[in-house]
Amino acid sequence: MRGLFVTGTDTGVGKTVAAAALMLRYRDGPRRLRYWKPIQTGVEHDDDTATVRALIGRRTDPVDPAIASGVQHEDDGRVVDAGVRLAHALSPHLSARRAGRPIDIEALLQPLAGAVGSDRVIVEGAGGVLVPLNESAMMIDLMVRLALPALIVARSGLGTINHTLLTVEALRSRSLTVAGVLMVGPPNAENGDAISTYGRVPIVGMLPWLDPLTPAALAASALTLDTDGRLGAWLE
Repeated sequence: MRGLFVTGTDTGVGKTVAAAALMLRYRDGPRRLRYWKPIQTGVEHDDDTATVRALIGRRTDPVDPAIASGVQHEDDGRVVDAGVRLAHALSPHLSARRAGRPIDIEALLQPLAGAVGSDRVIVEGAGGVLVPLNESAMMIDLMVRLALPALIVARSGLGTINHTLLTVEALRSRSLTVAGVLMVGPPNAENGDAISTYGRVPIVGMLPWLDPLTPAALAASALTLDTDGRLGAWLE
């Protein structure tokens, strides 16, 4: 399996919009590109899978991946809606505890059984890399299991240097590849330069906050990302 894991320095930094932008940027490539968010909390108020589906605005051939018992499933060929869907906008381990549904990483991975081979997948994490999933595992453990290169989504403003460099260090401590950093918010070249220099990691683009956030506006912004093809190479 090849693709990218979209993670972030925190919750609410723009991972979902970044993932949708990548889908728009590369969905017409030679490989089928699919989006998957394995864990969603607070789904009654905020459904990232539905947001991506609305932003990419396209349905294609259905597939039928293997699904673990007890998870929701809908698949339109581009967006896989399979995985843990929990009420309460809390850390996954807390939401799962309230629901009485412990998160099992191996069971969680079963929906990707149909995404091996020629498919490419963009996986979006929940929160940051050290968010707990259960009593012993964190999001980074799921990332290690998937072994996909990580795209870090970070805010562009004050505080982002420390948060982003800590995320880079955490990923590298588990021997995960950092594909790049995508900054979201008002352009800030100085912060980008600092992250690139001290983290030895490429800045693959700066995505503005879009208001209104529409498929057309995001598609236009997506064209400005990854101009040297670093991310695209992982999706070939």
